[in-house]
Order: sequence, then C-alpha cells, then structure tokens
Amino acid sequence: MNNDKKHLSRGGLREGAGRRVGSGKFREPTSVVRIPASQEPVIKDFLAAYQKKRLDTDLDAVTEFELPSFHHAPVSLPLYSSKVSAGFPSHAEEHVEKRLDPNDFLIDQEDATFFVTIQGYSMMDVGLLPGDKAVVDRSKTANIGDIVLAVINGEFTIKTLGRHLSGAPRLLPANKDFKPIEINEEMQFEIWGVVTGSFRRFR
Repeated sequence: MNNDKKHLSRGGLREGAGRRVGSGKFREPTSVVRIPASQEPVIKDFLAAYQKKRLDTDLDAVTEFELPSFHHAPVSLPLYSSKVSAGFPSHAEEHVEKRLDPNDFLIDQEDATFFVTIQGYSMMDVGLLPGDKAVVDRSKTANIGDIVLAVINGEFTIKTLGRHLSGAPRLLPANKDFKPIEINEEMQFEIWGVVTGSFRRFR
C-alpha cells in the first residue's frame, strides 16, 4: 500500500463527526455567504437581534421578583392527615397531626430566599403555571436535574438544569412545545438560584 492510499484511508469526514445540526448559535443549519465589507456591522446587528428573538421564544422570561416578609407573628395552621377526604370532616380536630407554619415549610434560608412570578407555559408539566409564585433559594448549589432560575443575556428564566454530551449546560423546558436552550460561550449565562417550591391561589 502506497502513501497515497494510506492517506485516503485515514482522511475524510467521520460519520457523526462535527457539530450536531441545530445546536449552533442560531439553532438551525447555516450557510456561508459573501457580503460587502461595509455592510458587515449591519448584518451582525441583524443576526444578533434574530438570535435574541429565537431565544426569547423558548425563554418564558420572568420579571416580577418579591422578597418574603418576616415582620409578622408566626402563622400556625392545622395540618390534616391523609385520612381526610374531599369535603370537610365533621370532627376535624380528630385528624389534625400537627400545626404548620407556611414560612417554615417553604423557606429554608430566609436571607437567601425570594419569590418570582411564573410567566408562560414552558414548565407546566412540573406544575408551574402562569401566576404561580416560585420559591428561589440563592444559597443552594444547583445540580443537574434541579429547577433553577437562570439569567441569559440579561433575561431571567426558570428551567430544569441539564447537561449536553459535550459538557455544556442546557436549560430544559417541561413542555414539549418548547425547545431546550443550548448554552454557548457567546451567551451571558448565570444560575441565580434553585427553585425549592411554589404556591398559587385559586381565588
């Protein structure tokens, strides 16, 4: 076998090699084009705006932040056992296991906890719906599989923290109508806290 044949047998594109289609900056296939040098800044600005618009579609950005209030007397409410059926029992006191303070149940670290209001439906399959209050704890270290409050290019969003095969972080929705957000080096990305719970009102 001559050197030319050895070279041919080892060269070429390997199957499965290269960047996965749709995982790049614009999350879709791209092509190479030539443009006038004078128009390069204009095209770059347009592509940056286009990238942000595509990202915003799956972001479900949250904008309303609230701090818990601890300047009131503790609230102690009855916690009924699982034996209570729908419809109020006639002798309710017989089923009270203990008394529960909602603040103690929802909040682990007072000075590191705040609430955000859910916007959009990207996390509906884990029970987070628009108007719900998510409890966020900044003192906790985020692990893969945790629901987190992340900031991407200045926009806050709540998603499940995942990891790509390459090791890069991903933000996963809990709704099949939304796409995962692939984090790349060009994004400003930070995890602000771990979502430890949520609550809502029905009326």
